[in-house]
Amino acid sequence: MAESMKGLHRSHRCTEVSRENIGQTVTVMGWVQKSRNKGGIIFTDLRDRSGILQVIFEEKECGSAVFEKAATLHSEYVIAVEGVVEARQGAVNENLATGDIEVRARSLRILSESETPPFPIERDSKTREEMRLKYRYLDLRRPDLQRNLMVRSQVAMVTRAFLAEEGFLEIETPTLIKSTPEGARDYLVPSRVHPGSFYALPQSPQLFKQLLMCSGYDRYFQLARCYRDEDLRADRQPEFTQIDMELSFVDVEDVLEVNERLLKRLFKEVCNVDVELPIPRLTWKEAMDRFGSDKPDMRFGMELHDVSDVVRGCEFVVFKSALEAGGSVRGINAEGQAGMPRKKIDALVEYAKGFGAKGLAYLAIHEDGSYKSSFAKFMKPEELDALVAAMGGKPGDLLFFAADKNKVVFDVLGNLRLELARQMDLLKKDEFKFLWVTEFPLFEYSEEEGRYKSTHHPFTMPMEEDWHLIDSDPGAVRSKAYDIVLNGTELGGGSVRIHQADIQEKMFEKLGFTPESAKERFGFLLEAFKYGVPPHAGLAYGLDRVVMLMVGADSIRDVIAFPKVKDGSCLMCEAPSAVDPAQLAELGIAVEEQADEPQE
Repeated sequence: MAESMKGLHRSHRCTEVSRENIGQTVTVMGWVQKSRNKGGIIFTDLRDRSGILQVIFEEKECGSAVFEKAATLHSEYVIAVEGVVEARQGAVNENLATGDIEVRARSLRILSESETPPFPIERDSKTREEMRLKYRYLDLRRPDLQRNLMVRSQVAMVTRAFLAEEGFLEIETPTLIKSTPEGARDYLVPSRVHPGSFYALPQSPQLFKQLLMCSGYDRYFQLARCYRDEDLRADRQPEFTQIDMELSFVDVEDVLEVNERLLKRLFKEVCNVDVELPIPRLTWKEAMDRFGSDKPDMRFGMELHDVSDVVRGCEFVVFKSALEAGGSVRGINAEGQAGMPRKKIDALVEYAKGFGAKGLAYLAIHEDGSYKSSFAKFMKPEELDALVAAMGGKPGDLLFFAADKNKVVFDVLGNLRLELARQMDLLKKDEFKFLWVTEFPLFEYSEEEGRYKSTHHPFTMPMEEDWHLIDSDPGAVRSKAYDIVLNGTELGGGSVRIHQADIQEKMFEKLGFTPESAKERFGFLLEAFKYGVPPHAGLAYGLDRVVMLMVGADSIRDVIAFPKVKDGSCLMCEAPSAVDPAQLAELGIAVEEQADEPQE
């Protein structure tokens, strides 16, 4: 039977007990990790969020009643133990923080019994993730997940302290707002008081933090909950947390400077990693040309080479047709990989096809300087030599080439570069390489919609020197936008905002908004801008992504207490779920079963 606390008070967490406490009486509480009855003496590993402490029950010291009770202990029982700290009698356990001490029990209370858990509570669990997420409250007892969430808490506290010191005010913005769809889909919330009308959950606090700048608050921040109804990935959830900030009377340099110091402080205090400042920068164009990605991983080289001019005029039809269509031919050099088996090369070709490639040309340079290639027979020897030289190729190297429209070539080689790095073991989780990517295009053209869309959002300031191109060549206009990238992951991004009415009106025009539709969606912001708005800029980090990289996790699910799975559902509480028909009736909502699509 479970007992109550009966006035008992915990004196230490498990790993707060140390050699300094030898000879002292302590009271510790937690979960039984395991218990071993050796006949006359019972060894119990007690676990709490701090770690594990060994407790010894010896009948001649704790008495028959306590010993008999200790003999009933099983995994995950919750107990309170009072005892004396001693130096460990047996071998020291180097793997435990408390491996050189133990507590010799004098009393025991069983505060709660436990059924046998559906999987072991242990570090680096091999249990299927679906099972662990169904019993997330048990999964969260595992030491590695507890460490992750403690790191997350520390990141939040250090961030708050730093930003407060820098003059930022923490201000909450609403989570029931007007739907302004421009990007991901909104989650909608029906209003009972306003039948037929809906709130949206915020994708970000963007409009409200700009309004706070209009209101004179100068420097704002918030650990903001955000919601996006989009397909999930390893680093994406339908609800997530942003470290969100906005600053007045600033330009790009001001925002980057304060955030570099924030990152330096965070990684030093949380990970004991020294971030070297200033953080390197690449323009978006340079990042794409060199790495095929706007979030390049800088832990390794393997940069792209544009060999379009080198192969121009050759008779290899793949290269020739790509160049004639206005595309390019680019390659990467996998140094030392010339001996890669054909089967692995074929697998990489198939991998490249997943990113739009029609194929992938390759050339291996043997140690004797000869070539083995998928396209050598279509090129003259001197053309091959010039191509290898342009790639910096040397004996032992393996060269890969993609030829297509630039967008496809970048996508193919950018992802192939990462896959090769994984296979070559070049991605070290304890290495942190930061990068600013700046000067993103202001617009991206949507072939599906037949119009320009914002690369970031409609309030992003264009580069002043490109503004003259807004009508003649809008695709060439760069923006004052910036992303912070770590090890190939975008940690966050932001921009200088438009604060001039004429520029904002032109932006809306280029995005296909009529004055009426712009007013309908963003009217309250545009109205506020009539009353004196300061130049302002901001940035938001994905808190979950920051912590994921800090702890070396493969998914943000490992740093969120109660995450969703890929279809946006919670396996533990079985959300989303049907609701009482009376609730729907009160909201004036009817749920209709969708007809199956006709079979063709």
